[in-house]
Amino acid sequence: MDFQFEKYQGAGNDFIIIDDRKENFPDQDHSLIKKYCDRHFGIGADGLILVRDSVISDFQMLYFNADGQPGSLCGNGSRCVFAFANKHQIVFNEGTFETSDGTHKGSITNDNLICIEMGDVFKIQKRGSDFFVDTGSPHHLEFVDQVSAIDVKKKGAAVRYGAPYFDSGSNVNFIEKVNEKEFNIRTYERGVEDETLACGTGAVAAAIGVHFSGQTSLNKININALGGCLQVSFISDLGQYKNIQLIGPATYVFSGNFMNK
Repeated sequence: MDFQFEKYQGAGNDFIIIDDRKENFPDQDHSLIKKYCDRHFGIGADGLILVRDSVISDFQMLYFNADGQPGSLCGNGSRCVFAFANKHQIVFNEGTFETSDGTHKGSITNDNLICIEMGDVFKIQKRGSDFFVDTGSPHHLEFVDQVSAIDVKKKGAAVRYGAPYFDSGSNVNFIEKVNEKEFNIRTYERGVEDETLACGTGAVAAAIGVHFSGQTSLNKININALGGCLQVSFISDLGQYKNIQLIGPATYVFSGNFMNK
């Protein structure tokens, strides 16, 4: 069977998106998904997203990591799939969609950026000089003086597979302060098992982390990833973070068909 796909990217974080409202795609074939995400022998992407009908929202988003396995919440993937749904008139300027961690609201700003409302964060854990926060996906945060000097794949993998995460793993973020409003980030993503150009849930985790640790008092922060800038805003109250919004570009790249052989 042939499947039509569209490729989207959000700050360089790229995804294969398929309209699977008829549920024809073999979502249990994880080796097939991994093949499609392969940058040498497939289409190439950080993940694959299926759009399906939902009884509680405008649509459902099923997300798979580049290794073919089902993934936790993907922030940039959420922004890209909302742009896809808007293009195909599944939603318009505002809408809701179902993900692995619940229902999220999306909207399109006047600047044609995609804004996603994230889940509230009630707990930030301090681990030595580092921090851990779950923003729909688990994130380890390490503050550094110069992110450009970090061997992200090597150091990120060591943290991802090390204590206390082990096989379940964590995404790993290295964060550098530019000023009170602006921070640079590089991220090692589990499931991709390498550095990606951006990570939406990582940007949210970083923004919360720099605020919680006292590096900024602002509640609207620019997070500069290798692939572009993401903006995170929130309301903080006694160490808890609510009304979290992730804002940034989501761009159509190309479309095509592939055969399931």
